[in-house]
Amino acid sequence: MSDPRLERPDPAPPDDFQVSRRGFLKGAGGALTGGALGATALGQGEAPAQAPAAAPEGLSGELPLVLEINGQRRQIQVEPRTTLLSALRHRCEPALTGAKEVCGRGNCGACTVLLDGQPAYACLTLALEAEGRAVTTVEGLGSPEDLSVVQEAFCEKDALMCGFCTPGFVVAATGLLAERPAASRAEIVSGLCGNLCRCGTYPHVFDAVEAARDRLAARSGQGGPR
Repeated sequence: MSDPRLERPDPAPPDDFQVSRRGFLKGAGGALTGGALGATALGQGEAPAQAPAAAPEGLSGELPLVLEINGQRRQIQVEPRTTLLSALRHRCEPALTGAKEVCGRGNCGACTVLLDGQPAYACLTLALEAEGRAVTTVEGLGSPEDLSVVQEAFCEKDALMCGFCTPGFVVAATGLLAERPAASRAEIVSGLCGNLCRCGTYPHVFDAVEAARDRLAARSGQGGPR
């Protein structure tokens, strides 16, 4: 015969019983820490000290680096692991913050710069790799008083909402039109596929690049799109 005490259901938790992820982690961390402190207090030995991780050989310290950015030579100090994006934003004086740090994985294009005229993700490029190459950021394309053709077109076509991705689009479009002055709409869409806009202003962006293309073609006397 079974014991009736073993057949009773477990008591239900109170209605206000909630365990958040933060609370669980804090409780677990407290239990682990308390256990280690308790062992020490009871004379059962000290918790082993963690030795600081040694820096990988050849990757410690900073190196002097000279970069050509927007036509000017800049001498900075960087670690070998420093990305070009980090160097632009945190090592240059004054800081060049037009290239935005968003994904850090080359997925969004917000950090796009030109390396020798070719669009490149600054978050995936080491600063050391840019030595001896011409780096162009959105700051080097124009100024509020003297916008570039692409920048003017973006303003006229309202090709921005939050504006966070706009510098990357402007730089990428500048590089695209330099390589393909008569790019068709399809080529523009394809050429900017590496840049993402969370606000969804793609039609306005493509309109702006077409307008910039036509304006540049009129200035140079070239024909329209293929």
